Amino acid sequence: MAKREKNIFEKWFSYSRHKRRKGAKRLKDEINLNFKVQRNNIIEGSEILYTYGSSNSLSEHFASLKKEFTGQSELSLTHAKIIVLIRREFETKNNFKIFNDLWNQESKFLLKNLNLRWLIAAADTFIDHSSNDVTKSLSMACVCLFNSVKLQESEHFVTKANVSCFDKEVMKRLDQSERIPLFDGTEVFKYKTGDFLRNMRWRIEKLSKIDLAGEILLEIFERFQEIDTAYKRARDIHTRKRTQWW
Repeated sequence: MAKREKNIFEKWFSYSRHKRRKGAKRLKDEINLNFKVQRNNIIEGSEILYTYGSSNSLSEHFASLKKEFTGQSELSLTHAKIIVLIRREFETKNNFKIFNDLWNQESKFLLKNLNLRWLIAAADTFIDHSSNDVTKSLSMACVCLFNSVKLQESEHFVTKANVSCFDKEVMKRLDQSERIPLFDGTEVFKYKTGDFLRNMRWRIEKLSKIDLAGEILLEIFERFQEIDTAYKRARDIHTRKRTQWW
């Protein structure tokens, strides 16, 4: 049987849950809700230190978060702080409203400036708290896309796979339009000419026009074309212009 999430009753009697929210009201009141003013306020510091896990102390966690956003806009840090408060279940309904307002007012800025880690954190937040089924579904698509690529690239890194070396004989078979089975009725992608990524991009672009979460999905997909992932490696050897997806 798969492990289950704790129910509301179990969470309420969790000591660590209450401990992790201690001081939340004071820290929440320190968050500047004038989003426009924060855009050009740059967080000073000597180096970026990413958080790994989180402290039970909310004040310590906020201090660590600030180091993660060194050299970046204060607005990006505010976005992260709101997510942390929501995750620690402090005034969840009100903080999600602030989070939603932030995305509605500053989506262009956030899409451009947040890294993938925080774009996915935003998608997770929409999944857990939005009342809009379209937003929740598209946010889940963001998470599925990201986690699939993260898992694949993690496996390649850990196994030290030479992901940039394409087998010439296999590529020749694909060039000759041979269907090579992969798994469960699926065949190997036909590098250089295949069209499924182009078609996928067209569908994502349509979704990006109907919901904010669709814009996040498109942004994640586009970044994977630039970062060293299976998407970029496929792009680098793709030759058929009619089926390009970038």
